[in-house]
Amino acid sequence: MAEENRKEQDEKAAQEQTEEESSQPETLADAESEQVAEVGSSDDLQAQIDALQQELTDAKDQALRTAAEAQNIRRRAEIDADNARKFAVERFAKDLLPVVDNLERALENAPQDHADDAVKAVLEGVELTYRSFADMLEKHNLKAINPEGEPFDPQLHEAMSMVEAPGAEPNSVIQVVQKGYTLNERLLRAAMVVVSK
Repeated sequence: MAEENRKEQDEKAAQEQTEEESSQPETLADAESEQVAEVGSSDDLQAQIDALQQELTDAKDQALRTAAEAQNIRRRAEIDADNARKFAVERFAKDLLPVVDNLERALENAPQDHADDAVKAVLEGVELTYRSFADMLEKHNLKAINPEGEPFDPQLHEAMSMVEAPGAEPNSVIQVVQKGYTLNERLLRAAMVVVSK
């Protein structure tokens, strides 16, 4: 009986060993292929993670660029609006300049010694009109350019002619034919001048 029990135990042990072997992969090659599949899938996951991180970086970069562009557009719009306010009267101011020129000519060519009270009153009226007009232009940042005696500046002056002037420095303005004007420090009309050689 002892022998029968030993045989039964040996058979049971053999049967259990067979079951264990059947639950494990049948060959070593099968086990390696499963590991390679797991490694391959982790490489795929890493590649996907890298691709997603690159997409995220690109999206952040694009968002920053878009925000910067929007800010630049806002700044440009503010500058354009500011310039529109500053220079909205530019055409109107250009149209007024001949009136100022005519008032100046009237005062320059008026007779200094006049006995007639009526002529005197008219000249005083013209002078008051010119002064109030000049004050109004100055108030709205429309400033006269009267460069007599200054060096010639082609950005502000327009040379009508060049003449010999022994007492004047070369390339300086010796006579202003017509005053120039700036509007908010932007040239509205260049001064017409005579320049020394």
